[in-house]
Amino acid sequence: MTGGPGTERRPVVVIGVGNEFRRDDGIGPEVVSRLRRQAPDGVRLLVSDGDPTRMIEAWTGASLAVVVDVVLADSPVAGRLHRIVVDQADDASTHPVSSHGLGLGESVALARALGRMPERLIVHAVEAADVRQGVGLSPAVAAAADALTAAVLQDLPADSGPGPDRARQA
Repeated sequence: MTGGPGTERRPVVVIGVGNEFRRDDGIGPEVVSRLRRQAPDGVRLLVSDGDPTRMIEAWTGASLAVVVDVVLADSPVAGRLHRIVVDQADDASTHPVSSHGLGLGESVALARALGRMPERLIVHAVEAADVRQGVGLSPAVAAAADALTAAVLQDLPADSGPGPDRARQA
């Protein structure tokens, strides 16, 4: 679909970061699973392990990238939600880090250096209670999943392009 002569609509992508076998770290894939039934047509839904190069590849060329992840906070309140808009002028080091070895800050810094940032990047995160090995979200993070999914949906444009483009691995 085009926005007019000579213009092409840039994609919208939601990236659920995490590992469903590390308890609360599975919230990103869980939200992507919920969005399969709710996201507007044309939104690309992806699951990622958080590797910076795969994250950058997933959001390159996007008009909007929404990243959903769990964060480890210094004084955690399990289930507390965060929404962070990262623009081109932000200092990525001021944002929460994910539960993965390399955080989202590293992905943003590398994408900026390579000129591969999306037009707009929004991070939706929830504070973790448990990221040890195991299946299933902690009660606090599970209780926040509906509100987190709704917050992501509020950031998505009503019409994101032609046809559904549903979840895959990134």
